[in-house]
Amino acid sequence: MKNLKHKMSLGIALTIIMLMVSCSEDFLEVEPKGTALEENYYTNEAEAYSGLVAVYDVIGKQSRGFENMIALLNSGSDDHYTGGGSSSDGSQLQVFSNYTISESTVATSYWSDFYQGVFRANTLLTKLPDVDMSDATKARFTAETKALRAIYYFELVRLFKNIPLITSPLGTDEIYSVTQADPSDVYAQIETDLLEAIPNLPVTLDIANEGGRLTQGAAKAILGKVYLYQGKNSEAASQLADVNGTPGATSAFGYKLLDNFSDLWVINNTYNTESIIEVAHTDKSNADWGFWGSGADEGNSLAQMIGPRGFVNSSGAAATDYAGGWGFNVITQSLYDALNGDPRFDETIVDMQALADAGQIEYEPSYQNTGYFLKKFLPMTSDRSTGGGATELNYKQHTYMMRLADTYLLEAEALGGTGARAQALLDAVRARVGLPSVPVSMDAIMNERRLELAGEGHRWYDLVRTARAASVLADRGFVAGKNEILPIPLPELENTLLVQNPNY
Repeated sequence: MKNLKHKMSLGIALTIIMLMVSCSEDFLEVEPKGTALEENYYTNEAEAYSGLVAVYDVIGKQSRGFENMIALLNSGSDDHYTGGGSSSDGSQLQVFSNYTISESTVATSYWSDFYQGVFRANTLLTKLPDVDMSDATKARFTAETKALRAIYYFELVRLFKNIPLITSPLGTDEIYSVTQADPSDVYAQIETDLLEAIPNLPVTLDIANEGGRLTQGAAKAILGKVYLYQGKNSEAASQLADVNGTPGATSAFGYKLLDNFSDLWVINNTYNTESIIEVAHTDKSNADWGFWGSGADEGNSLAQMIGPRGFVNSSGAAATDYAGGWGFNVITQSLYDALNGDPRFDETIVDMQALADAGQIEYEPSYQNTGYFLKKFLPMTSDRSTGGGATELNYKQHTYMMRLADTYLLEAEALGGTGARAQALLDAVRARVGLPSVPVSMDAIMNERRLELAGEGHRWYDLVRTARAASVLADRGFVAGKNEILPIPLPELENTLLVQNPNY
């Protein structure tokens, strides 16, 4: 918890500074003054909105910075190896992939970044009642903040299980006496936040001005997933049915499966009808090495990470549009075989070795190289920024935290993998890519999730929550009763009352 003390005492000052750096080349020097500084902020709607933006900012951890969630979760699954330049390159990913992870090797940011989001949310929630703005706007800001806090706690409780539950700002004298909550209490708080948020969130958005903000449908989708992870299947199915509507049709929240699976990965096709929670990236933040990963950078780091190392395009007519990267998250033979022959294969996997053999490209094999790379987020030369900062850190492709095909399959699972509606939900996902109906079952749903959502960071959690991780990941060294959750980082344990997770 040492890092948390720093973030608590300087949280608001850091938020203001990061927002200034993100939007301007000018730097604002602010002398940290603890609560006195906080009390001087949030006096009007504009300041409250900047605080809300700061709470939203943490959601970018899905695909921003080297220690992003998609790269981590892919590394630990059977669908990917960590890759990179060597067995020690990206060690925080390697130790998760081979299950040698310990309190000393787990990256602290997987804990501290989400707690930073919680602390920002807690501070904003205490300030909003006194902000001079309309009741309707205040209610919406409050709802968004609670929903975001719920999302961050959901990330934390799934990753670490035994975590502190903090719902209001703490004084510096209270930080070191914080203890871990029962996970059921954390889940109860997540449910409360989402249920309180939903009525005051908009049904739809003005995408041109509000793209990326949370809606009722997004909060319901998260709530349905939260229920499912606790085994509350009937509650999960009810929430997800509201989100999904009639399978294949447009739901009450405006969601609809895109006609073409390939359109999901068109870089400019942002906030489309299948998108429920979308993480925005931009090539305009001028992200550079000096502040990469600090929160001030807004590029898609995942794209750079998964591109092939030492990449050289052919100079001839056969040249591809692919760009090079660092060779992480290479695809396993297992996923290649599972997708081979599936209509989604060509939008999911690129066989770089085949392109190299054909003389179209050259590349340097990654550690654990298979020659197969994740196409969904692969860096493209046409997407390379020509603005300021480091080109490698300014890819603009958005990523999906939740999309409609995901919630279709989650609802089918919540329904027990049986019945007419579960069958219709599964059929809709398959029909979109031209596949025939198969009898619905839990195995069929899980297989469909693997193929439909490949490389999007869902597979590891799917294996863990269905108790299949120990068998599927046995060759990686996964130990049942231990590796379902991460160890708490050592810096968060020192001089605190926190207790390490079992068997670490």
